[in-house]
Amino acid sequence: MNFNKYTFLMVVVFLGLFSCEEELDIVPITEKSANNFYSNEQELESAIAGVYAQLQNGGLYGLDLIGVGEISGEDSFEEIAANDGGRFGQLDDFSTNAGNDLVGDIWRESYKGIQRANTILNRVTDIEYEDDSRKTNRIGEMKFIRALLYFNLVRLYGDVPLVTTETESPFDFFGQGRTPMAQVYTQIETDLNDAIQDLPEAKESGKPARGAAQALLGDVQLTQGNFSDALTSLEAVVNSSEYTLAATTAEIFGVANEGNSEILFEVQFASGFNVDGSFEGSPAGSQFRPSGTTANAKGHNLPTQDFIDSYDAGDTRLNDYVAVDPGANPFYFSTKYEVSTTGADDGGSDHLIIRYTDVILKYAEALNENNQTAEATTQLNVIRTRAGLAATTATTQGEVRDAIRQERRFEFFGEGHRWFDLKRYGTAVSVMNAFFSNTGSNVAIDDNKLILPIPQSQLDTDSSITQNPGY
Repeated sequence: MNFNKYTFLMVVVFLGLFSCEEELDIVPITEKSANNFYSNEQELESAIAGVYAQLQNGGLYGLDLIGVGEISGEDSFEEIAANDGGRFGQLDDFSTNAGNDLVGDIWRESYKGIQRANTILNRVTDIEYEDDSRKTNRIGEMKFIRALLYFNLVRLYGDVPLVTTETESPFDFFGQGRTPMAQVYTQIETDLNDAIQDLPEAKESGKPARGAAQALLGDVQLTQGNFSDALTSLEAVVNSSEYTLAATTAEIFGVANEGNSEILFEVQFASGFNVDGSFEGSPAGSQFRPSGTTANAKGHNLPTQDFIDSYDAGDTRLNDYVAVDPGANPFYFSTKYEVSTTGADDGGSDHLIIRYTDVILKYAEALNENNQTAEATTQLNVIRTRAGLAATTATTQGEVRDAIRQERRFEFFGEGHRWFDLKRYGTAVSVMNAFFSNTGSNVAIDDNKLILPIPQSQLDTDSSITQNPGY
């Protein structure tokens, strides 16, 4: 079975087996029903499709994870703070509280995905597959997705419950309290190292291959300041020759460019499909547009004027990644997510979680931090050349470090990277406080604001879970 976007349409009925409750006091499927359902390869493949479909959820890569990764930074803003009850607006001024729906949605939908992956990993050993290599690949895919979701959780919330098994009673694991970040990172790395062994070398649309697991492992290692191991992980992707950059910055995003050579892992969406009220499209194209420009446009995640003005002359990304609303009060917006012609919140653009440009710039970062600055500038210039820019003038390690960080701003705007980049650099507090000061705002943040509050719904459900400091 090829798990592309159209396959998701076949599993809508199956997804009804999983819980839609607000709290985490349930598992996605009971022990008894799981025993009865997961009896052969076809049934397990349907369940695996359900894991991929979970990534499409608005609380994950449909909308919220992208927004929290951008609006928390200095380069984008919320047009109308009160939109959607302030879900994204609170990110703008760091007033987010435990009752914010976005905080609860990301937490809940991430754990649903983790629970689904855990169920598959618990069942797959006893299921006979016609092709053993496919079975091995599926194990790698589930470990990759579980690692991805935990990586998001630990960066957003700090210590989080670590659940890697399927049990009959959900209280067997959610009553344990929060697991220290270091232990969660250890599990993430274990899952990714396993996935590297289990995944195929060649990329298949909509699924991770070995390079995606190596790239994500490199990101995890960079985030922890382990530059030596990160260099090894990222270099393995570069040396694999499995991925190449798109020829121009105009050939990366949009439905017409899906499946291009620089995509390592994407969440797939398809516009125009409606099965019993369930759409397969993405809301990002609609909601990341200035209000009034298209159906259900919310003005989320709009680039600031200062950010637009900071592009160098001749940078092709300004025209290829950004457009301006021609209305009376024009705002810029990202064009990386297309608006559907079939209705609001039904865009067809895939969300690119890992692309080769990201690998190259993180590889350059790792090279530079390992005192290989000349090679780092070579990698940096590959990206600048494609964007129509001259080679960097940076030469020292510090200058190259700053140049790589700046390049990432222009390359990945709107994709959900900026806030995580600032946190990885250790500059989030200073950058944001300088931004607020320069714009005349009285907002100031400290280290407590580097992570979100634990959702109030989870605190109410599980007394062993404690709130983060400052909330």
